[in-house]
Amino acid sequence: MMLEWLSKNWVEVTAAILGVIYLVLSIKQNIWLWFFGLLTSALYIYVFLTSKFYADMSLQVYYVVISVYGWVHWKKGGKVTKELPVSSSGRMLMTWLLGSWIILWIGMSAFLMYQTDSDVPIGDGFTTAGSIVATWMLARKIKEHWIFWVIIDIVSLILYIEKSLYATSGLFLIYTTMAIVGYIEWQRDYKKRPVKQILRRFKLQRQHLKHES
Repeated sequence: MMLEWLSKNWVEVTAAILGVIYLVLSIKQNIWLWFFGLLTSALYIYVFLTSKFYADMSLQVYYVVISVYGWVHWKKGGKVTKELPVSSSGRMLMTWLLGSWIILWIGMSAFLMYQTDSDVPIGDGFTTAGSIVATWMLARKIKEHWIFWVIIDIVSLILYIEKSLYATSGLFLIYTTMAIVGYIEWQRDYKKRPVKQILRRFKLQRQHLKHES
């Protein structure tokens, strides 16, 4: 019975496994997260299309595009150091981000409700809108994106259970737990940032002096 289920749902299972790898790399701030994120999204386009999660399907296309952007920005976005440092949103940016989430949620929910046969338009719109904002925050290495993901993952978990997407439900249970771990890790790294920048400057200066000599 298990083998039969796996044979019918191998795309979803593969996407779920790749999704866990993606999240682990996210917590570790490893740039290869964007590669695994792209693969995961490509597979989930099919999974969500067949499950009538149309907003989530469109979101995967967005993920593919932003995976390329995230790779480039993480690679070249650091000014003081070669790697992009963890940052905080601040009040003004957070207000803008929350406002964007709400506006996108309303628009997507209305579209799904009146233009598709989705039976979860409000929930699908909520998670999709939040995911767009949170993934942009990840690409900019804003640590509060993990808080967004905790909320999104919990709502997604409920929706996927209702749709009998059990492998994906299990993935999002793991996502919820790891998002909490991710925030703790990024917060710790954020507090160490001034020390890390000083050490990196010192290292670069030493390399420069050795090169001159």
